[in-house]
Amino acid sequence: MSQGAKKDKYEAVIGLEVHVQLATRTKIFSISSAAFGAEPNEHTDPVCLGLPGALPVLNREAVESAVRLGLAVGSHIRPRCRFSRKHYFYPDLPKGFQISQYDEPLCDGGVVTFRLNGEVRQIRLTRIHMEDDAGKNIHDASGVSFVDYNRAGVPLCEIVSEPDIRTSDEAAEYVRAIRTLVRYLGISDGNMEEGSLRCDANVSIRPWGETKLGTKAELKNINSFKNVRDAIEHEIARQTVLLDRGEKVVQETRLWDPDRGISASMRSKEQAHDYRYFPEPDLPPVVVDEAWLDRARASLPELPEARHARYLGIGLSAQDASVLVSERPIGDYFDAALAAAPVHPKKIANWLINEVLGRVDDPRRLMTDSIPVPPVALAELVELVEKGTLSGKLGKEVFARMWQEKRRAADIVAAESVSLMSDTGAIEDACKRVVERSPDEVARYRGGNVKLIGFFVGNVMKETAGKANPKTVNEILRKLLG
Repeated sequence: MSQGAKKDKYEAVIGLEVHVQLATRTKIFSISSAAFGAEPNEHTDPVCLGLPGALPVLNREAVESAVRLGLAVGSHIRPRCRFSRKHYFYPDLPKGFQISQYDEPLCDGGVVTFRLNGEVRQIRLTRIHMEDDAGKNIHDASGVSFVDYNRAGVPLCEIVSEPDIRTSDEAAEYVRAIRTLVRYLGISDGNMEEGSLRCDANVSIRPWGETKLGTKAELKNINSFKNVRDAIEHEIARQTVLLDRGEKVVQETRLWDPDRGISASMRSKEQAHDYRYFPEPDLPPVVVDEAWLDRARASLPELPEARHARYLGIGLSAQDASVLVSERPIGDYFDAALAAAPVHPKKIANWLINEVLGRVDDPRRLMTDSIPVPPVALAELVELVEKGTLSGKLGKEVFARMWQEKRRAADIVAAESVSLMSDTGAIEDACKRVVERSPDEVARYRGGNVKLIGFFVGNVMKETAGKANPKTVNEILRKLLG
């Protein structure tokens, strides 16, 4: 239950509209670049500027991306769909209408599956439809406004959920799951800070046990996972206060202000646009045949939930599995390392999570040549540690050198003699020295404090500069200590 609503009184009902910018080279209906970061109005053309006589041509790559997304969430892909004009007037929409899909979306239904607090959650989808993006209004501090049309015409998929979400945490994890999925599919970078993934939330509350939906408010301008939580919490609290006062919630659209942590009314239901939808006359219907669907299905990677289940099946913890599936390259790295050392899944996962990821600023780089320790090299290091050639401490030292020098573990061990001591006599001498200078600890150990074995092992490892085999040290000490 959300903290914003009273647990004994109200239940929140939340539906989300997530806009995913597709990572195509060009815009959805024209040849201008869809890349982010250009100078204002650099990526424009007659079509996205709505100049008279300019005609749209549908980007096939964008449709293929949308089809793959629909298949990944189990949507029904319509064999025939069409675009419509959605009319409204705003400076960032030069055509005076948005080309979207209305009564015939490309994808019907589907489910987004994710985990929250260890439990599997499923949120049903109403639809996934395609549309072009609007430009961006820029308001100067002096009161002057500008418009950048670089984003106008960039391809979007709008993912519309059913009102199945009940808490702000669930909403944030749902959005996170969508970002993970589109990155797995390679159809979007999902960067919320760049606007590649944006979210609108429809929020209402109702008394517990009530089946009728309450009056909803739509929240816009939500551009981070934190803002998803904060905006929904704030809206639940706002509606709770109204109902507790005996007032009514007004159906309206509200703009979330993350800096102030509040929302402000944009327009009420009475001010809502009449979009006057009608079929787009300049675009023919989109036809997706079975051959196209078969190719799209064949191109799908192993999806996050399937990969998570597989990792649990080979003995990984749910927490480790969640880290490994959070970005596709992390799982790809783990699988490549595991293929080289298949008997050590848990050890490889530990080294990857604690050592490799600790040194990588962007996990999406993991399967590139820029990574100093490729998967096979990590697998070789794990094998050396598990064989007893290296201790865990020495293994970490060797790994640090592998990362810095781009050398393999075996080369470092062979060239510089950093492996564990194999001379049992030398190890025994070190153990004897530690025992002889620790009479009090020896007496306590022999008196029953067997946990002191760690004290002796630690001192022997110091004595041998960490090169003694811990297993051998333990065996010799237990004999010496009786």
